[in-house]
Amino acid sequence: MRLINRHPDRSGRLLLILLPFALLLFAYFAGSTARLAENPNDKLLPSAAQMAAAVDRLAFTEDKRSGNYLFWEDSASSLKRLGLGIGIAALAGLCLGIAAGILPLFGAPLSPLLTVLSMVPPLAILPILFITFGLGELSKVMLIVIGITPVLARDLEQRAREIPQEILIKAQTLGASTWTLILRVVLPQLLPRLLIALRLVLGSAWLFLIAAEAIASTDGLGYRIFLVRRYMAMDVILPYVVWITLLAWLMDLGLRQVTRLCFPWYEGAKA
Repeated sequence: MRLINRHPDRSGRLLLILLPFALLLFAYFAGSTARLAENPNDKLLPSAAQMAAAVDRLAFTEDKRSGNYLFWEDSASSLKRLGLGIGIAALAGLCLGIAAGILPLFGAPLSPLLTVLSMVPPLAILPILFITFGLGELSKVMLIVIGITPVLARDLEQRAREIPQEILIKAQTLGASTWTLILRVVLPQLLPRLLIALRLVLGSAWLFLIAAEAIASTDGLGYRIFLVRRYMAMDVILPYVVWITLLAWLMDLGLRQVTRLCFPWYEGAKA
């Protein structure tokens, strides 16, 4: 049988999923054990016990200065900023995508503008955002919005252009106005694609958030990582990185489940 036609069974698939993670953990802890055996004060590859102690100190022990649990405070601050940024970007991207993909008078100026904006590196304009919006929450949220909105809008614009013209013509023949056409025909086609596009830009959204928090913030996951790096506190940095990865994966999983439940007819929801 050709390799392309071979599919793993349920148990084999689970084994293949876990195998790379198991190999990665084995390689890390083997290297950590070797380095700590040579130098017990080595900070580059902390042991599992050292990382567990750091998590316990940050997540389950009150901070002496603030009286808060820093791990959960950082997580709440970052998730709040990320949620606001993604929510605003999703709404703006949906509106721009519909306008550029369905309405020719708007598409003519918007389409090239979105193309140009999507090419601007968001981190390059971070100083401009801090000057314009200050060092507070707004600049961090706006970096996420500016970073992912053009990408979402271009993706939805393309999806809107792929809607068969026959469907739009039939709806107009039946008396649908522009708004009715958008709400009853176009929007149901774009909403599942929006959820899939959000899954694709989650990594970028986290990147922009961490960058903004690292430069100007007093809390947040990115702030904590860059705060402790001066002490080479890898026992704190690595758990925070794993936690960020887990949060991003859970968000991706949630968006995938929402797409499957709300739009089971959409072909992309089956992936």
